[in-house]
Amino acid sequence: MISSRLIRYADLVPCRNAFVDSRTPGSDRKENFTLIGPGVAENPNQHVHIAEPHGFNIGGARQPPRCLNSQHSHDTAEVFVVHKGRWRMIFGVNADEGGVEMEEGDVISIPIHMFRGFENVGEETGFLFAVLGGDNAGKVTWSPRVFDLATEYGLVLLEGGRLVDTTLGETVLAGAKRQLPPSTAEIAQLATPPQDKLAGCVLKPRQFAVNPGSPLAREGVEEAAIITPAATNDGFAPGPIAGWWPHGFNLRCLRLESGASVPAHVRDEEEVIFVHRGVLQVTTPEGEVIMGPGDTFTTPKGMPRAFRASSSNGVAAYVVRGGDSPAMPSFVS
Repeated sequence: MISSRLIRYADLVPCRNAFVDSRTPGSDRKENFTLIGPGVAENPNQHVHIAEPHGFNIGGARQPPRCLNSQHSHDTAEVFVVHKGRWRMIFGVNADEGGVEMEEGDVISIPIHMFRGFENVGEETGFLFAVLGGDNAGKVTWSPRVFDLATEYGLVLLEGGRLVDTTLGETVLAGAKRQLPPSTAEIAQLATPPQDKLAGCVLKPRQFAVNPGSPLAREGVEEAAIITPAATNDGFAPGPIAGWWPHGFNLRCLRLESGASVPAHVRDEEEVIFVHRGVLQVTTPEGEVIMGPGDTFTTPKGMPRAFRASSSNGVAAYVVRGGDSPAMPSFVS
């Protein structure tokens, strides 16, 4: 059923103790989501909406005002799209090496091997749509302060990334090894790049690179590049975010005016669509899907799909395509 590939925002199943910092004061109200792929949650009970490997992972974070995600580092790309709220991304192992504030629609790709955290600094519950590189996004490296607080609140992180919650009666099995905090030498390898270099890793919608030569472009439809690691076979130049670290996917913004459409076409790579604004109608041979704000849909490779904006305010959708160089789509007569 094609409907099984649709994840509605209203149906998201959160995990409130996905990571070792989930009891840290200020971080204890966050909700983590694994939408597509295994994700990087340390709690084995994290709900996975669609487990099918895509070559990348799709996740999400929902946090009330003043809720913090503690300082950590990733081994693969981590990209955030701000769907709701106002957020501050915070850099450095001790959260004291600068940062950037982001609003709805903004995108950031945070380089690998550096400490980052993020806080909802707005006045409403916020939601971040997240893309992580690779089917196996690796384990999270937490700052030493997180380990200290985790022990105080009954959480133990084991080597390999499994979380043990002693307040629920869970025990550390014989032979299991606790994950140690990173050493001074390891922290030095995760240094924050200069601020002027990091400035090129965050974009506002007006900075997206609209490509008039996109094969999807037509009256009332534009496709804009956000993350393009290399020149692609479907006519996109590298940038605006290319990165000096691997991504393994492209991120685009597809905008349609009310009533505008893209005819049926087939793609050779994985494609995940996240609707930020408006109502998007996706038509496939197996049926039709109506997507609203916050909904996520993954179309099977090789299956024709057509798009239409059926809302009066048009549509803005973020599209993740697998690989550094997506192929030219084939339009169906």
